Formats: sequence, structure tokens, C-alpha cells
Amino acid sequence: MVIASLIDKLKVENELGEGVIWDAAGAAVWWTDIEGSALYRFSPQDRQLQRWATPERLGSFALVADTDDLICGFASGFAYFNPLNGSIQWLSRIEQDIPGTRLNDGRADRQGRFWAGSMMESGVVSGEQGVGALYCLDHQLRVSSQIAGLSISNGLCWSPDAKTLYHTDTPSRCIYRYDFEPATGVISNQRLLVRTEKGCFPDGATIDEQGYLWSAQWGASQVVRYSPEGEVDFILPLPVSQPTCVAFGGPQLNQLFITSAYQGLSEATRQAEPDAGNVLVFQTNIRGLQDPRFCPAQSIRLSQP
Repeated sequence: MVIASLIDKLKVENELGEGVIWDAAGAAVWWTDIEGSALYRFSPQDRQLQRWATPERLGSFALVADTDDLICGFASGFAYFNPLNGSIQWLSRIEQDIPGTRLNDGRADRQGRFWAGSMMESGVVSGEQGVGALYCLDHQLRVSSQIAGLSISNGLCWSPDAKTLYHTDTPSRCIYRYDFEPATGVISNQRLLVRTEKGCFPDGATIDEQGYLWSAQWGASQVVRYSPEGEVDFILPLPVSQPTCVAFGGPQLNQLFITSAYQGLSEATRQAEPDAGNVLVFQTNIRGLQDPRFCPAQSIRLSQP
């Protein structure tokens, strides 16, 4: 039986909190407020909260091996960014010929590549194919499109053995699984894991050490744990209607960090949801997996300033 108890609230009031990851080496949790163009780092041990302005809206990011840099999926493309000194090095601009899209959810895979998908910021019509895509930035800093026709790319994560990739196009309410080849990053064989209920939109997700998927569900005030076969195993009710992303962290990787948003809420709803936009922390009896770092080839690493 899954047990989860609320133990902390980080009162940051993010318009669109997202992209949460745990830094095991630094014993800190990182996340972004996309619409606030801000990056956050919180150390639970000393409760130090740091905030940095970002040069563009930051949809997702990963720590980079052996440096203080982050690999970032900014609104307009991929770049290295160092929050400590503000330096940025652009690697690839994305969808410059498609107006009204930006990069959104993403993360590093277990082999050290970085993945991020794009989304349409307006004009999403139910049942209509989108113009966004899921991209992979490999060890040589080459970008390739892996899944096309997306409206809001989200929920990217991998099974513990890295042989299954999970992904959703949020408006479809469908979470899919794909065969994943760890050595090459090739994906194939799309099949449906689960279709959520009406008004329940799957957003960011993570995988625990047992191979179960935890899905933050926008509009439904909940995080749901699914078995590898797509069965509902546990529902965690939340005091916020728009949870956005989840990550396991803490010394034992058994604390669940959940970002949220107040974007689009009326003033009355915001008063009824005082924690909208905050980060919620739950103690669980389930362990997660360490978030991987991006590992570019040694010959092309960004030089440290």
C-alpha cells in the first residue's frame, strides 16, 4: 500500500511551476517558473531558496555532468545556461518557422541525452493534429525530431531498465509507451498505456524504482500512480487544481516534490486555492530513481567560464 503525507510547502507562488528535478549530489531540488522566466533551487537541509532570472522562458532542463551548467529547453531552443554567472551558449533554435510554439516538458534519459518537446501556445483544437514535436539532443549536440504532430508535449520519462519511454500529448488525455533502444535512442511501437478521464489532463511524470509511473494531472487536483500495465494503483489528492510536474528526491529518494500553477485561475479560485503555484512535498514509502545528467561527448563540452 502506498503512503504519502504532506510534510512541506514551498511558498513560491509560481504562475507556471514546472520541470522539477532532484540533484542528488547537491542535495537540492530544482524547478522552473516558465511564465515567470525564473529558475529555482531549494536545499531542504538548510532551507536555502535561490532564484535566478532566465534569458527566456525555461520549459525544462537537466544538470550537466562535471560542470555547473544546465542544459536547457528554452522557449526558442536548446542552450547551455549557467545560473551562477548568467552565461548562455545557444546550441540549436527550434521551430523558428512555426509561429506560436515553444519548448515545454523535457529531461535527460538514462544514457545522458537530453529530450524536450514543443507545444502550441494557442489554437489547440480537440482532435486536431498539432504542429509541435518531441526532440532529442544527443551526446554530439545533434538535434533530431522523434515524434511529430503534437499539441502539448509532456510526461516524458523512462522505465528503470530504460527500455520503455513514456510520453503524452496533454490535450489527447492519452499516455503512451514506446519501445526504447538505450544504446541508440531509437523509439518505436507506440501503444496506449492509459486514457485519463474527461477534464483530467496528464502533465509531467516520473518513474519510481518499481517501474510505476506517477502522473501530475492538470485540472484534476491529483497525482496518479499507474502500474506498467496502466492500472491505477494510487491516487494522491492535492490542494491545488493544476499540478504540473513531479520528482522524487530527498536523501532516500522517497520524498515526492510536486510543482503547480495558478495560470488561468480566477481571483476567486486563487483565494480558494492558496497553495496554487507552490511546491508541495510529500513523504512516501516509495523510492524514486536518481534524475540523470546530460553527458555531452568529452570533445565538445562547454568550456567553463
